[in-house]
Amino acid sequence: LLCPCFVYGAYAFLPFDAPLLPTVSVRLVYTLRCAAFATFPIVLGMIVSGISRLCSSALEPFGELQREVEIHRTYVSQSIHLFILYFFNMAVLATYLPQELLKLIPLLTGLFAISRLLYWLSYAIGRSFRAFGFSMTFLPLLAMLLWNLYSMFVLEPENLLA
Repeated sequence: LLCPCFVYGAYAFLPFDAPLLPTVSVRLVYTLRCAAFATFPIVLGMIVSGISRLCSSALEPFGELQREVEIHRTYVSQSIHLFILYFFNMAVLATYLPQELLKLIPLLTGLFAISRLLYWLSYAIGRSFRAFGFSMTFLPLLAMLLWNLYSMFVLEPENLLA
């Protein structure tokens, strides 16, 4: 319930508009540039994971990982998988959105980055708290996927492969 409220609040109250993007190729470049910001939590997780692996007191570097190291490694792995799905769905979404709704692309990118950081924080606190951060990442992804499928098969079936 919070994701649509956050996105709508940011859409209505943040004072910026998407630039004029008339062609599909320009929209895809815009999406690619926005998606670069979504990699920030993943790169930060890689840095922290490397530092925690260096600072761990394990005598065997290829032995069993400590919980602190495992948290960061799991976070980075899951974030990379979700980012790939998120990026491809955002790219398809950018091709179907009308010009006035293209403001959603940077908002969804920001939501992804913030929700991954919240997931990382809640995962470090305890495994039972991580559902909030994961749902803030996964539910917008699911909504984008459903909208993309609806757009492809119902709104514009004649342009499915065009």
